[in-house]
Amino acid sequence: MGILNVTPDSFFDGGKYLSERQILSQVEEIESQGATFIDIGGYSSRPGAADVSETEEISRVLPAIKLINKNFPSLIISVDTFRSKVAEVAVKEGASIINDISGGTLDTKMFEIVAAFNVPYILMHMKGTPQTMLREAKYENLLKEIIDYFHAKVHQLHSLGVKDIILDPGFGFAKTREHNFKLLNDLNLLYILGKPILVGLSRKSMVWKTLDIEPKDALNGTTSLNTIALINGASILRVHDVKEAAQAVKLVKALKDNL
Repeated sequence: MGILNVTPDSFFDGGKYLSERQILSQVEEIESQGATFIDIGGYSSRPGAADVSETEEISRVLPAIKLINKNFPSLIISVDTFRSKVAEVAVKEGASIINDISGGTLDTKMFEIVAAFNVPYILMHMKGTPQTMLREAKYENLLKEIIDYFHAKVHQLHSLGVKDIILDPGFGFAKTREHNFKLLNDLNLLYILGKPILVGLSRKSMVWKTLDIEPKDALNGTTSLNTIALINGASILRVHDVKEAAQAVKLVKALKDNL
């Protein structure tokens, strides 16, 4: 899953893809390098990011969705939003997946929209909001609490008739660096929930802070951790750098095919 942030303030690529020319060029590269999905976000979820209005978020993602649908019809579009109205408008314009960092917590109507449109839903684990999540990184038993969270949310979605659910454990969202590495090491424990797992590690602080580098230099570290995630059961990698992630997927597939 290639990332397209149409925001001015995302932690790695904020402001890089705002014009039609920039968007088309980046999406062409994402598709040519082997992405199956493209995840479009109009609200930065980096720690401490500024809040933006629902209207502003829609004004960012809708033109990008229309542009991509017209020029790259084979790409599956995911909309990265926690707002039900943004999700509704995006799906009506051609998005096929809703990627919700809050798991329905920040907008109680989100699950209704997912059920009404019968689209796949990426359910992520997070506590608090992007503005407060750093203060929420406290757990007595990290994996148990994440599994309990997913179990309750999946049950709620199933009760509404939603079956196509992808789980994202939320690396970096209300989790310390130590939490993130613990989660990566124990990722296969999420198999108990019976759903595909999406992992978003791309150029996050657990990579560059551990290596004492900048995010721009974190590609090699990202690929290393993506490879571990694939070995430990990840089904989808959400990344800024599609070519390297696709290579990791191919190599891990070859490894598993020859066990």
